[in-house]
Amino acid sequence: MPATPPLDADPFDRYGSDVLAGDWKAHGRTVIPTVEAERDLVVELAESGYCGAVVGIEQGSVVLEDRFGKRRLFPLGHGFLVEGRAVQLVKPKPKAPVGRLRTASGSFAVEQGGPARVALPSRIFVEGRHDAELVEKVWGADLRVEGVVVEYLEGVDVLDDVLAEFRPGPGRKAGVLVDHLVPGSKEQRIADAVARGPHRAHVLVVGHPFIDVWQSVKPARLGKQAWPVIPRGTEWKHGVCEAFGWPHADQADIARAWQHILGRVRGYGDLEPALLGRVEELIDFVTAPAD
Repeated sequence: MPATPPLDADPFDRYGSDVLAGDWKAHGRTVIPTVEAERDLVVELAESGYCGAVVGIEQGSVVLEDRFGKRRLFPLGHGFLVEGRAVQLVKPKPKAPVGRLRTASGSFAVEQGGPARVALPSRIFVEGRHDAELVEKVWGADLRVEGVVVEYLEGVDVLDDVLAEFRPGPGRKAGVLVDHLVPGSKEQRIADAVARGPHRAHVLVVGHPFIDVWQSVKPARLGKQAWPVIPRGTEWKHGVCEAFGWPHADQADIARAWQHILGRVRGYGDLEPALLGRVEELIDFVTAPAD
């Protein structure tokens, strides 16, 4: 018995429906899934086999970092593999915040829209630019809420001159973060002299035990088990770059190495407790009510 034609069928249509109707070109075509280029996603270039982790998005391109720490840009779109499967990389969509936001230091973020905070007379001084950049990245939001300004020293040797110019006093405290503050070191002798000096009631000098603030970043964030031991006589940062296989011919290479390290820091969990506690101590000191 012949099948009953649909009610809307044309009884005079001898050839049935149009086979070209709809998206006929897509018939049998493989659909390449889209994947958001989230940070730390490992992808491979289908054509060249280059493999790297996503570390950022710049002007329509994805920034990939290989296992040697070298970065390259590739246009977003087709031509990538994730776990061996072809994907189309796209820019990540902004994620809606869930619950109360936290800053990189772990504290609850203050809602925007309040009045701007006037800077406190007190200051935190750190020993170098890298220290200042790291403090800003992790504690910057907290410091702005408190109105604390961070300034950098050009070495602990100039601390006496900086304090003399700053003139600490009641309601005008100075907190100082020093690298490699260990017993018997030059840094310890300078800190002890400040503690005995005329500004001792309004100055707090603390420090971490690391040779440089680079070491305060947990090596696992760089894919390393430990920071290398650099022999005496070798400039420490150059020695680190050489040991890690990073370029180290000039100061520009050192600067790029630091940006690579800093870029791996997402928050307080990526730093060693020996630095975390000292910075929190300084913030508490300079924000305490005046005596």
